[in-house]
Amino acid sequence: MRVDSLQILEPSAAASTVLLAPVAVPCGYPSPAQDYYDGPLDLTSHLIKDSASTFLVRVTGDSMEQAGISDGDELIVDRARTPKDMSVVVAILDGELTVKRLRITSGGVVLQAESQTHPDLVVGELSELEIWGVVIKCIHNV
Repeated sequence: MRVDSLQILEPSAAASTVLLAPVAVPCGYPSPAQDYYDGPLDLTSHLIKDSASTFLVRVTGDSMEQAGISDGDELIVDRARTPKDMSVVVAILDGELTVKRLRITSGGVVLQAESQTHPDLVVGELSELEIWGVVIKCIHNV
C-alpha cells in the first residue's frame, strides 16, 4: 500500500465542528432515547492530541485490507508517537513510502502486509528504514 498524498491537519472553525450523537448508535434495535441532542463536537480535539505532529495521509493499494485500510482511505498519522511492535505505521523503506504493520522479531524488522496477496517486507541489513509516523485512525469511505 502506497502513500498517495500527505496533508497537514490545521484547525479550522468552520470545518472541524460537527454534531455529535449523545450515545453510541446500535446496529440492531433502535432505542427511543436516541433523539437527545447535546450540541456540536470539535473533531480536531476529539481525534488529535498534538496537531503539530499529526498529518492526514491518503493511501493507494490493497495490501492493508485485512487491517481495515482500503484503497483511497485517509489515515490520521501522529509523528510524535513511538512505534512499537504491531503498530500500523507509515514507513520509508529505501526511499519509498509505505503503510504496513511493524513487526519487531528476533530475526529483525518486518513490515507486514495485511493481505494474502502481498508479501511482507523483510528489512535487510543494508536497507534504510525510517518510521515516518504511527497510524492512529482510518477514515474509511462507505
